[in-house]
Amino acid sequence: MAAALPISGLTAWQALFDHAHLTTGQTVLIHGAAGGVGTIAIQLAREVGAHVIGTGRADDRDLALSLGARAFVDLDADDLRDVGEVDVVLDVIGGEILRRSTELVRPGGTLVTIATPPTVQPKDGRAIFFVVEPDRVRLADLADRVRTGRLKPIVSAVRPLSEAASAFVRQRRTPGKTIIQVAQEQGMPHPTTEG
Repeated sequence: MAAALPISGLTAWQALFDHAHLTTGQTVLIHGAAGGVGTIAIQLAREVGAHVIGTGRADDRDLALSLGARAFVDLDADDLRDVGEVDVVLDVIGGEILRRSTELVRPGGTLVTIATPPTVQPKDGRAIFFVVEPDRVRLADLADRVRTGRLKPIVSAVRPLSEAASAFVRQRRTPGKTIIQVAQEQGMPHPTTEG
């Protein structure tokens, strides 16, 4: 579980709080709500008292709602404009979803993306692209949240190093993070490889 935390946890924290300055009572739209960053972002936003709206595919709805999203938008079937104005958009998808999301940011709000630098700015708002930065103190805080049960990283699969390449071929989407196990734990059998 600890392997699912560093990049996703720091990305979610930095997007929501360092860049978007999310506070209690604000509304945040989290794209990719069932992914590694999205699942952690929902929990962090909920903890500060934000109104969370998640997006993704229909299969993602139950997970997003169980983690604390108050509403969910199916990007394949629902109209994103029905969300209305929000204070913060966290985008991990890019492309057309990023472009359409700029219209949802209320005046003074922020769109934060990790996908690609935005080519369109929200009217009377800001759009920020960033790459996560290491932060030992924040990572220790996130790890403490996991230990105390306030944060639960979602791990969809743990695969051996020998399957690393195939683990990331997108044949089927899974929620949360896929972890590559580099070393065997004591007492665990070594994975067999087919030749």
